[in-house]
Amino acid sequence: MSDALPPLAELRRAAEVFNGFANADTSWLRLLAEVSDQNGLSAIDLSQPAHRTILLRWLNSWGCRIRYPRDGEPAPFDEGVQAWWETWGATLPSVALSDLTDAGIDTAAKAYADLSGVVVSAGRARRTLGPTAAAKALYALRPNTVMPWDAAIAAALHGARDGAAFGRHLRLGRDWAAAVITEAGDDGEDIPALVGRPVSLAKVLDEYLYVAFTMGAKGDWGTDSGEWWKNGNRG
Repeated sequence: MSDALPPLAELRRAAEVFNGFANADTSWLRLLAEVSDQNGLSAIDLSQPAHRTILLRWLNSWGCRIRYPRDGEPAPFDEGVQAWWETWGATLPSVALSDLTDAGIDTAAKAYADLSGVVVSAGRARRTLGPTAAAKALYALRPNTVMPWDAAIAAALHGARDGAAFGRHLRLGRDWAAAVITEAGDDGEDIPALVGRPVSLAKVLDEYLYVAFTMGAKGDWGTDSGEWWKNGNRG
């Protein structure tokens, strides 16, 4: 896919779609405000119970539908995410997407694979966090570093959603980020402003893919978005 890099014009086009969604950024801005209220920094620290609760609420606001435990019930999401953070929190890369090293990508991919397997509800309906929620959670933890995905994007670009596929996704994102930065003649920090989105470059690229593939899979784009993207139509 490295021969089909999204130019700034297409990122702006996708940004216009996202800016047309009602309350597109409300939950994300709320998460940043809540984390800042907790520690004075806009960064999630999953060693703090309050931050695990903030992450859970945010994931559910993004459609993950993770069950909240009732009083007195076990809290598998809280316990599982805390244990995962103890293993991976100190090693997760925190550089910009374009600056990720191969080693950093490998670490992020392994952390993603472990996170997707975290049990979030027990009992007869036991379920794990899963690939989409794990990618969203990693984005929340490292918004400048991780380009998330969903099922439609993963299937279209990589044909799988395991750790190896997520590593390929981050390598693709790194190539794209570097190309867009070169086109813009910028260091990357101002690109979200250039396209009109209050998010990181990693998320701008994800939003482009959402418009191209996820909305296309839902029939919301008005054309076959996957073919539009692959054929390089820029109108």
